[in-house]
Amino acid sequence: MAAGKRLAAERGAWICFEDEAGHTLRPPKARTWALRGHTPVIPVSGKGSGRISVAGLFCVRPGQRTRLLYRIKIHRPRKGERRSFAETDYAALLDAAHQYLKAPIVLVWDNLNTHISAAMRKLITNRDWLHVIPLPAYAPDLNPTEGVWSHVKRSLGNLAAASVDHLAAIVRNRLKRIQYRPDLLTGFLAQTGLTLDPEPP
Repeated sequence: MAAGKRLAAERGAWICFEDEAGHTLRPPKARTWALRGHTPVIPVSGKGSGRISVAGLFCVRPGQRTRLLYRIKIHRPRKGERRSFAETDYAALLDAAHQYLKAPIVLVWDNLNTHISAAMRKLITNRDWLHVIPLPAYAPDLNPTEGVWSHVKRSLGNLAAASVDHLAAIVRNRLKRIQYRPDLLTGFLAQTGLTLDPEPP
């Protein structure tokens, strides 16, 4: 990470942490109010009704407001359909981020097989504004995007979405709310213990 911070400072680049999350119609459990001895039970469709994937970029640069960029993909239970983001989906997200931020990007992400595939490497080499730094293995605590996913999942506790499209709309709404709360985003970064100041060589 130290090398990445120095590189970002030299290039005037944004440091963008990438991560993915998935949601299904089976909501995460959470505490709720009910009469004593009467646990509320809400039937949900759950398995076989599709799912959504979210890829997010948590973007930081000294002197700038922290940004959250994301893409949502709906996966329906169709035979042979991919159930995750493909290399081209990640490339499209990075291109959109570069166009929006109007600056070079130092990308920090984990060693997911799609991130390190030959197809992904080929796509990355064609983008001279992009520099990739892999996170250490098993180090989700260093990625502030994890804080975003945790916050969203807590807000979805005990929520019974009517359909996968309804779920996607709700997740999109939750993420949009977070985008307009730079103080909250700064808190997610602080949880990692990382700083933006480049360390001396």
